[in-house]
Amino acid sequence: MLDPKAALLVCLGVVGAAFLLFWARALLASRRAPPASAASAPAATVSPSWWHLLVGFITDFFDTLGIGSFATTTSLYRARRTIDDRLLPGTLNVGHTLPTIAQAYIYIEVVKVEIATLVWMIAAAIAGSLLGAPIVARWPRRPIQIGIGLALLVLCGVLVFRQLGDAESSEWPVLRDLAAFVRDHIGSTQGGTAIGLSGGDLAIGVVGNFVLGALMTIGVGLYAPCLVMVAMLGMNPDTGFPIMMGSCAFLMPMASVSFIRHGSYSPRAALGLTIAGVPAVLIAAYVVKSLPLYWMKWLIALVVIYTSVMLLRAAAAEKNKSKVAAA
Repeated sequence: MLDPKAALLVCLGVVGAAFLLFWARALLASRRAPPASAASAPAATVSPSWWHLLVGFITDFFDTLGIGSFATTTSLYRARRTIDDRLLPGTLNVGHTLPTIAQAYIYIEVVKVEIATLVWMIAAAIAGSLLGAPIVARWPRRPIQIGIGLALLVLCGVLVFRQLGDAESSEWPVLRDLAAFVRDHIGSTQGGTAIGLSGGDLAIGVVGNFVLGALMTIGVGLYAPCLVMVAMLGMNPDTGFPIMMGSCAFLMPMASVSFIRHGSYSPRAALGLTIAGVPAVLIAAYVVKSLPLYWMKWLIALVVIYTSVMLLRAAAAEKNKSKVAAA
């Protein structure tokens, strides 16, 4: 009889295989379908470009080290106008699914976490994503721009809050003072030693992961907020890795089905994320293992703010276009 962790990994393998089969069949069907017009013929091309592959490698490499991939992918895509903003949530979820499953296998096996806490947190994230994905897959471009733009600002706040936990030992007095203020008035992100939750703390964790699972469907990564939440609930921050990666590995295939069925994603970009992302995960986990990422995270926070502002400006421009057209 399989132990609970082994059973969880078997279930993850089944989910991953089912997703891969479903996606492959959808891609083949889209290539065989005749284009509606000559203008739509280029859409049948699904082979990723060098840029799609580069983005996949970079984002999943750093994702494996705990930075998260959704915000960085969004920023890189918008820097070169890679895909339509309307397709961002679906492309992020579909393309990062298999690399995330690879991450989950590695960290669930290596990092010790109480199985009941892990299962409850994963189930909550799945429920949140199943609620959100069918809705977001039908959204037009402007609500998606606004949703991702605002959510990225919140995510940036989480990244900064997490960074201030590390800033307590900074050489810069200003950062140390700011970190001490946050610790005294809000709470610490340093975490404790627990490897599981119970009672009210478990309930908070479950509700929190449900919300984070729903946010995943509009293109907002779960990693950074989940790590902060786990630490603030008194758990060892390392336990956040199997929790966040396991949650995403189960919820992303299920959420992606809606995006694939509605065609609300870019097949080329998603394939680039997947093809380059899986080897990037293996290199980051088994070869590099860790990097001094402190200042890079501050840089990413600045990039996320810039991307958020640009998305909100694009949404405002869409509104103005609609008013002009209506007039």
